[in-house]
Amino acid sequence: MSKRRTYSKEFKLDVIQQSYQRDNIRELADELGIDPGLIYAWRSKYKKQPQQAFPGKGIPQQTPEEKELAELKKELADVRMERDILKKAMGIFTKKNR
Repeated sequence: MSKRRTYSKEFKLDVIQQSYQRDNIRELADELGIDPGLIYAWRSKYKKQPQQAFPGKGIPQQTPEEKELAELKKELADVRMERDILKKAMGIFTKKNR
């Protein structure tokens, strides 16, 4: 089984820059030994969010607000799960007392 190749942020940004300067992306991909679809994907990702593109190790960078929102959503999910467990326990204990 082949190991997945990883590329640095600098490499990706350099490839994106070269791809805009070249007419044929397939030739560029062949020279670099990568798939042309990868170059198009990197360009698309960079075009959508240049500041947040390629954070490294597949972990998206979050703004402080996004980070807080994710933490609050996780906490809410935990509290809902606890509530559901307590509801079930209440149902079990009330049936035993009858």
